[in-house]
Amino acid sequence: MQQPQVIQLSAYDPLPPPSRAWGRDTVAPGLLAIGGGLALPRLLEAYGQGCFPWYSDGQPVMWWSTDPRMVLHCDEFKLHRSLRKILTHAVLDGTLQIRMNCDFEAVIQHCARAPRPGQSGTWIVKDMVNAYVQLHKAGYAHSVEAWVNDRLVGGLYVIALGQAVFGESMFSLEPNGSKLALAGLMAYCKAHGVKWVDCQQKTAHLASLGAREISRIEFLEHLMHAKTQAAMPWEFLPIYWQHILKISR
Repeated sequence: MQQPQVIQLSAYDPLPPPSRAWGRDTVAPGLLAIGGGLALPRLLEAYGQGCFPWYSDGQPVMWWSTDPRMVLHCDEFKLHRSLRKILTHAVLDGTLQIRMNCDFEAVIQHCARAPRPGQSGTWIVKDMVNAYVQLHKAGYAHSVEAWVNDRLVGGLYVIALGQAVFGESMFSLEPNGSKLALAGLMAYCKAHGVKWVDCQQKTAHLASLGAREISRIEFLEHLMHAKTQAAMPWEFLPIYWQHILKISR
């Protein structure tokens, strides 16, 4: 089968439109382009049109626009009974705190080192870590951290353009650590009217939490509106728990 031509970018070339991404019947569905670096303007351009970088060490930067797209609707988040019990207890007794942007660099480094089933390495390579730290310093990348008894037990990081939130990676240092952080993110997003969080690609774990696939067209239509909304204050308030838990603070 003949494959589409690979679009190679210089540092100055704009990304092609998402419609140019490779189709489902190719060897790399969703591949849009390669190269072009990870400078701040490039990352903002990419996320602004629903694209993301994903590649391994030793490979060029690869840009993707998958179709369908996996998203987690905040209203469809599945807080399973066992985790709900753990979370409710930890919130009520004050042992759990959700902190945002307390230590972004530690979070992304933990994500880079986290073992992934079926993967021998990480896609969060050194250049990507450096690029996302700069994105964080510019106010577009944020960490959501779960602290239990003042100890970091898990977390995740996201990119946010207005009310468009792109989930990137999670880690756990203790059982359920990443799930506690994700629950915090869901409570925060619901409090601020965020409709869904982008998950990029389908996994069984994400599906078990309520994520599902939508078409790229639907995803981009939502993105074009959400990214124009005012930037959100990335600070977690305990009152936000009421959006996913039946408790009062």
